[in-house]
Amino acid sequence: MAQWTSAMGAAQLARLLNSQQERPAGPGTRRPPAYRALADGVRLLVLEGRVPVAARLPAERELALALSVSRTTVAAAYEALRTEGFLESRRGAGSWTAVPAGNPLPARGLEPLPPEALGSVIDLGCASLPAPEPWLTRAVQGALEELPPYAHTHGDYPAGLPALRSMIAERYTARGIPTMPEQIMVTTGAMGAIDAICHLFAGRGERIAVESPSYANILQLMREAGARLVPVAMAEGLTGWDLDRWRQVLREAAPRLAYVVADFHNPTGALADEDQRRRLVDAARSAGTVLVADETMHELWLDEELGDAGMPRQVCGFDPAGSTVITVGSASKAFWAGMRIGWVRAAPDVIRSLVAARAYADLGTPVLEQLAVNWLFSTGGWEQAVDLRRAQARENRDALVAAVRRELPGWEFEVPRGGLTLWVRAGGLSGSRLAEAGERVGVRVPSGPRFGVDGAFEGYVRLPFTVGGAVAEEAAVRLAAAARLVESGAATGGAEAPRTFVA
Repeated sequence: MAQWTSAMGAAQLARLLNSQQERPAGPGTRRPPAYRALADGVRLLVLEGRVPVAARLPAERELALALSVSRTTVAAAYEALRTEGFLESRRGAGSWTAVPAGNPLPARGLEPLPPEALGSVIDLGCASLPAPEPWLTRAVQGALEELPPYAHTHGDYPAGLPALRSMIAERYTARGIPTMPEQIMVTTGAMGAIDAICHLFAGRGERIAVESPSYANILQLMREAGARLVPVAMAEGLTGWDLDRWRQVLREAAPRLAYVVADFHNPTGALADEDQRRRLVDAARSAGTVLVADETMHELWLDEELGDAGMPRQVCGFDPAGSTVITVGSASKAFWAGMRIGWVRAAPDVIRSLVAARAYADLGTPVLEQLAVNWLFSTGGWEQAVDLRRAQARENRDALVAAVRRELPGWEFEVPRGGLTLWVRAGGLSGSRLAEAGERVGVRVPSGPRFGVDGAFEGYVRLPFTVGGAVAEEAAVRLAAAARLVESGAATGGAEAPRTFVA
């Protein structure tokens, strides 16, 4: 019986391998043999999670043709992978990827580092900050005081607590976007919201247009749902979207959904202006595409001149009825990732369909957490907590920018005006190899290809503003150590590099 659970075609694997950039070898530097470079490339894809574990690899002859190398090179690479425990084979069943005993399974998204590892590894993988105390404690205490009447019910509210739905609707209305409670559904985080939207609108095989790059966990969610992702390149710098490209994709590909982050885009930090928002909504309406606007970063402006009044109008402001734009919001980025409360704003008939479908998913969102968010919104605690969050993120951003510029002067980036992430071109180095080397020297960083489709952005890494002060400085020092490992060729296929953990 075959041990593989999926298959990787030769053309697809070749595309992923060819996306891995290598810095040109300097004088006196020895390049690895072709088979070794191929084996390292496949191993890296497995460790990154971009080639699944238990995926059947193409036959040697097929991959040799796709890569324009000899079959002997592929055979030697496969043998090296078998020796290292990254490949298993059986006559008649082929060869499939594996992970050696003792190695953790690769993550397809950006899961937080286990708490027990936080003392020895600086985690730049998850763009989340600690809770803004004392507001978390106060919100939970306020929620407990409001809980008794709800405890006498069954506790299932598929559309969300009526009080919270009304409060969220009032907040949109206060921003000049008239909204009824019937246009709101409370979800288990923004991920729960987008998962529900994808299942309702984009069945298996449907096209979804996405920014390129885009948020890694959302891309993986859509892949798991069977969507066909259509990437649309961002404009240069932090200037938002390329509307000519968007119009072309919407017209020619006719995607059922389009997913965008207009406010401090993850990972680039770009902020789309009002004209771009208006034109994209018009283009989506003309194409019959449902536009999903992820606004989880909307309140995380960091430059004081922006402020609430200086921010562009929300995307749904150009479609207040919600017939074209479905808005997703969340408490997880602006407040705390552990507060798994999100929401959807859309037309009432869309909300009814989402609520009806929820009976076969999670039934509803935890009542206590909804009450905590409602307490924050109704008491003014939300605004004070978010002010604290902005100050923390701003300080972290400035510290990380200064440290990276000092330790890695060849790395290129633009400083975003808000959000939680820095999108960095890593001086010609492979982002995947930097991520692997970073694990060795005690800094966890996601590589660029996690945020792209089919191996794009190999030369990038994403750095979130989750650490500051001396920790940000140490993170940059460790990133520089990882870069030196990659430049020397020690990041793949070599001996274990020394760790530089600090207490």
